[in-house]
Amino acid sequence: MEVFKFKKFSVHQDKCLMKLGTDSVLLGAWTSSVGPEKVLDIGTGTGVIALIIAQNNPEALVDGVEIDSDSASQATVNFNQSPFSDRLRVIHQDIQSFTESKEQSYDLLVCNPPFFTGGTLSEISSRNAARHTVKMPHADLIHAARNLLHEKGRLNLILPYIEGLRFEELARNYGFYVRKITEVFTKANKPVERLLMSFSKKEGTIEKESIAIQHDSDLRNDWTDEYKALTQNFYLNL
Repeated sequence: MEVFKFKKFSVHQDKCLMKLGTDSVLLGAWTSSVGPEKVLDIGTGTGVIALIIAQNNPEALVDGVEIDSDSASQATVNFNQSPFSDRLRVIHQDIQSFTESKEQSYDLLVCNPPFFTGGTLSEISSRNAARHTVKMPHADLIHAARNLLHEKGRLNLILPYIEGLRFEELARNYGFYVRKITEVFTKANKPVERLLMSFSKKEGTIEKESIAIQHDSDLRNDWTDEYKALTQNFYLNL
């Protein structure tokens, strides 16, 4: 599906490296109620996370930084066609250069980051950039957060379970601490598949939650009440 329609905006994705997926919607919805004023979506792709956050935070100014030119162009279209266009901006740049320029500070960074740290690379270099930590190592992401966030700011992201635990350990080595973790189950009877994580520069109590996306049945789209409650403001048919 090249155009995905949400309740208040649409996402064109025919030119983007990575198509819209559940992870991005989950992260955007999970993040959307924190009340930020200035937000940076790192690797914005289609722009869906930024759009979700802008929808639920009418005062928020949201930037999306994107290294891939086609994805940056398409995110710009998606932003401009949304009701929140005056509060959204795409920056076509890699996060490392953007961090060094330190154009401004943010109170929230959000990212659905690359997560493959090994294995066979795709023959398509652009796909590598999107899915592997080749052009955005996790240490660079933490470095960006430490330099771009206000002292009380947060870094929110989603990762597969094992990669999430590794990221937590790496972040702690850089003086960045997890403050909230939500375990994500595709079905209630399956193992944890994803971790939604919120990091801070200050160590403190860790808030822990869990959410199942679907019930244990074999029915298609058998969404749980908690998943519907989290995402129903955005999905068109939920």
